[in-house]
Amino acid sequence: MKRGQLQYRGLMLLLLVVFAACGLGLSGCSKRGAEQAQATAATREAQTDSEPAKAQRPNILVIVADDLGYTDMGVYGGGDIATPNLDRLANEGVLFTNFHSAPACSPTRAMLLSGVDNHAAGLGNMFEELAPNQKGQPGYEGHLSFRVASMAELLADAGYHTYMTGKWHLGLKEETSPAARGFEKSFALLQGGGGHFDRQPIIGPNPAVYSEDGKSVEELPADFYSTRYYAERMIEYLKADAGDGRPFFAYLAFTAPHWPLQAPEDSVAKYAGRYDAGYDALHAERIARMKSLGLVATDIEPFPRQPNEKSWTDLNKEERRREARLMEIYAAMVDDLDVYTGRVIDYLKQTGRYDNTFIFFMSDNGAEGHHLDREWGVLRDWVAKCCDNSYKNMGKANSYLWYGPNWARAGTGPFRLFKGFTTEGGIRVPAFAHYPARIAGGRRSTGFASVMDVMPTVLELAGVKHPGGRYRGREVLPMQGKSMLSALDGTAASVHGEDYWMGWELFGKRAIRKGDWKLVWTPAPYGPDGWELFDLHTDPAELRDVAAGNPERVAELRALWDRYVTDDGIILPNEMSGY
Repeated sequence: MKRGQLQYRGLMLLLLVVFAACGLGLSGCSKRGAEQAQATAATREAQTDSEPAKAQRPNILVIVADDLGYTDMGVYGGGDIATPNLDRLANEGVLFTNFHSAPACSPTRAMLLSGVDNHAAGLGNMFEELAPNQKGQPGYEGHLSFRVASMAELLADAGYHTYMTGKWHLGLKEETSPAARGFEKSFALLQGGGGHFDRQPIIGPNPAVYSEDGKSVEELPADFYSTRYYAERMIEYLKADAGDGRPFFAYLAFTAPHWPLQAPEDSVAKYAGRYDAGYDALHAERIARMKSLGLVATDIEPFPRQPNEKSWTDLNKEERRREARLMEIYAAMVDDLDVYTGRVIDYLKQTGRYDNTFIFFMSDNGAEGHHLDREWGVLRDWVAKCCDNSYKNMGKANSYLWYGPNWARAGTGPFRLFKGFTTEGGIRVPAFAHYPARIAGGRRSTGFASVMDVMPTVLELAGVKHPGGRYRGREVLPMQGKSMLSALDGTAASVHGEDYWMGWELFGKRAIRKGDWKLVWTPAPYGPDGWELFDLHTDPAELRDVAAGNPERVAELRALWDRYVTDDGIILPNEMSGY
């Protein structure tokens, strides 16, 4: 999509908002555009900049885990990993069972901080994976686009303190760093990943890139451990401004449990022997617990193991020993994420700010299930040269490991595939909202919602208006998401109506969903290299392609896909990523 077309689209969407607010007819507009415009207008009508409203504004804490599987937390059917702090927050809040992200990290983060589809927000593809025909195109800048207003920018303008620690992955330069997009204080890993104990790179010879308040960080503390450090720095930020009476927006973006799998020895020791029964047993255990919790139907048929993957019983003794250790390290990383989230929560309680803090937690995509060494030869060669993955060294600072598709299958439960795919295993993620001051806890939200809905929710809670079409002298896109607040506080049955639809595309993998109907395009060998139709109401694992029996439904969704491509400027890659 050309820049002028994007500007035109932004103007037209803004006009839709104005028409809705003025009560003018929208019969000539699309159902999706009308719904978005009406939702934005309703949100704005409820918002106010009055001093009484400002005095009651909540603090905002958004926590993002990196590659956390759907079933890793106890509240989602885990139980093998200790997650008491997250489980408690989820049980006291609203647990989402049908919440969706993008298929991978940076596109999700762009959607989270803009309320706009990743293709329009600058991350139509991950910067590292841009195809030749995507480079230099609008929507494929590889950083959070200035065609959107960020959540941090708008909250800072409204008088909020804005803090960020952890993974950014939305720009590698000072002018695209957290400091440039509204964060008053920040300590960030700018890249997609890195070592959890030092500046071990995500790949290659150059150290991982860190930034503090927009300036390069050349050295990490000697005792650096990512999960602990990000939480402790966030607490430092909160302490520094605690007495001035201003609300805060804190964005805590853990890099755990993203590869490389690394954790302190005492954390790993807690799980010694826990996974000796293997990944097939863990998969069955978690699905059984999901059924007992009512998260899935008792007769659900889970997606099968990938072809050419060995069952646990087919592994030899040494293979089993190494596989079990991989999962022990992964579990330790998730456990530590819970522990240090608990530290932040404890601080809020001790300082009397907990009750007035809206907490939203989510994972950025499904569990990581790739054989990275097979798909990225350059990574395999670098790891072989630079890292020690011997059994005794697994999980330490100079090891470099990931846990692969069989443990990831346990992490996604019954759902199809994993991170990087537009199937449910790649985009259906754990998420919950917690705010007892307004949201009654102990409930589940089963209706569809997505990461684009977080920013509208936060702005409505804060009483902050989105600028619509122009911000700081530049044209910006209106939000495409919708506030979840009415669904969270129980005044609405669900976030979106039956006619709402949403599309996904990444690495050429595609999907379009309306209601429970989902059209998916998955490349070989993971799929047919073509479109498949699934009824998620009866088949959430996406096992049975029903396209042949529903040609009208396929035609409807194909038309929506074509519209999605046009509306959001999608450029399908002319070279397929190994990811």
